[in-house]
Amino acid sequence: MMQTELPTPQPNSGLGKDVFMRSVIRELTGILQDTVGEKEAAAYVNHVGTMLAGALNAEYRRGFETPRLNVQQVAAALVHLKARIDGGFSIQSLDKKAIVLVNNACPFGDKVLDRPALCRMTANVFGRIAAENLGYARVRIDEAIARGDARCLVIVGLDEAAGAAGDDETEFFKSES
Repeated sequence: MMQTELPTPQPNSGLGKDVFMRSVIRELTGILQDTVGEKEAAAYVNHVGTMLAGALNAEYRRGFETPRLNVQQVAAALVHLKARIDGGFSIQSLDKKAIVLVNNACPFGDKVLDRPALCRMTANVFGRIAAENLGYARVRIDEAIARGDARCLVIVGLDEAAGAAGDDETEFFKSES
């Protein structure tokens, strides 16, 4: 069988694996938001975040060689895991009551615009890792690139005694296992 050499299309659109995968996630999230609504789409994304958080938490516990991370290790893990996927998170403040993070680069890049349900991935992963190690977490996203803000501002509250969670907050508790 004779092999035919095919021409290379020009120009190169820059569509590599990473951009393609982010585009797929963007479109799937958009379909969910348009079909079932933003709140329900966020619930689907939460479920994925829960599944990922368990594996990530185990990985960071192994990395720190401890059965349970302390507050500084949790904060370091949150920043590190986002850096691994090209996020720009850093700690704005840290104490026994809260970890406050800022972000100037979303791992989804420009594909996150108008897809605020994707922010639930960050909220869920952060909340689950914090709660599994520290017993409790309450996550609130005050600013989000997905909503058109210049940055993300994520507050991971650690004080369960602070009162009931507000409508824009999600509480996480240590699992029974």
